[in-house]
Amino acid sequence: MEASGQSPTAPDGSFTSSKLESEYKSQTVGVSLRRSFGGTPTDSDGDGVPDRKDKCPNTPKGVTVYSDGCPVDTDGDGVPDYLDKCPGTPKGTAVDAKGCPADSDGDGVPDSLDKCPGTPRGVMVGPDGCPIDSDGDGIPDAYDKCPNTPKGVIVGPDGCPAADADGDGVPDFMDKCPETPKGVAVGPDGCPLDSDGDGIPDYLDECPRSPPGAKVLPNGCALTGDCRKPRPGEAVDANGCALDKNFILRGVKFEFDSDRLTEPAKLILNEVAETLKAYPTIKVDLEGHTDNVGTDAYNLGLSERRANSVKTYLAGRGIEAPRMNPVGYGESRPIDSNDTEEGREENRRVELKVIE
Repeated sequence: MEASGQSPTAPDGSFTSSKLESEYKSQTVGVSLRRSFGGTPTDSDGDGVPDRKDKCPNTPKGVTVYSDGCPVDTDGDGVPDYLDKCPGTPKGTAVDAKGCPADSDGDGVPDSLDKCPGTPRGVMVGPDGCPIDSDGDGIPDAYDKCPNTPKGVIVGPDGCPAADADGDGVPDFMDKCPETPKGVAVGPDGCPLDSDGDGIPDYLDECPRSPPGAKVLPNGCALTGDCRKPRPGEAVDANGCALDKNFILRGVKFEFDSDRLTEPAKLILNEVAETLKAYPTIKVDLEGHTDNVGTDAYNLGLSERRANSVKTYLAGRGIEAPRMNPVGYGESRPIDSNDTEEGREENRRVELKVIE
């Protein structure tokens, strides 16, 4: 028997077919084993991780990878560091394709911090992502037509004060006269205009050009030397002033079907008393008038009682009784139509007439 390891040659020096085949197989196995255990493994992307272990075999050259061959992602946001523009994003924060915190409305405040994530484009926001509201009225500056409204003032959708109870164009928080009648001209403070400064607003003033400092009645006229605006159909002088010196004491009202003065009426008569004191030599008629509801006789008696009631009250305010002459005219001297409630109210009145 031949010893193992001898050269595969015949005694004559030639190779035998069986020995040649055996030698070939031996060499083939050796090469195969060297490739499997002693050669260099394939690494297609050159990241140092062989393909057979590389879960990301196409990583760009030079990118730092984990042991599995995938790019390093330090903040764990799903965007590898080599692509991540914001590599320090807090854990759990939603990011965009660049690895930066998502900002859905583009206001510069990331969604994770944005309390108003649906802010319209271009609107200025604060650190919380909500539109800036300088005056704190709930209307963002971008839509606020009155951005400096004082704190606590109720505003409308445009950010301007909403409350204007009397509709005079001056908001309630600035209005010193919040119950001005509709249509009356007012100043910046919301109070009716008073051209002559006599304390009687123009819309009630029958003598809107009274001299400065003049003592006037509640209708805005002084007892002497004043020019009263004429009532419809009333005769006038060359200056357009009413010829007589009758002054309607507007607001002097009585309880229903009575000669008892109302409390507001007493306040007006207090002013009348002060005016009469300013002209101590003047005497006046106190004329009572009614509407046409009721009989002539009843209305005449009621008007006389009311005129006397005014005299009694003024006497109690220091006006000498001989200076006042109460007269009742009933329904005989209307100044308006008795066909309407408004007209009847005008006819129920007290007039003061200077007699000397």
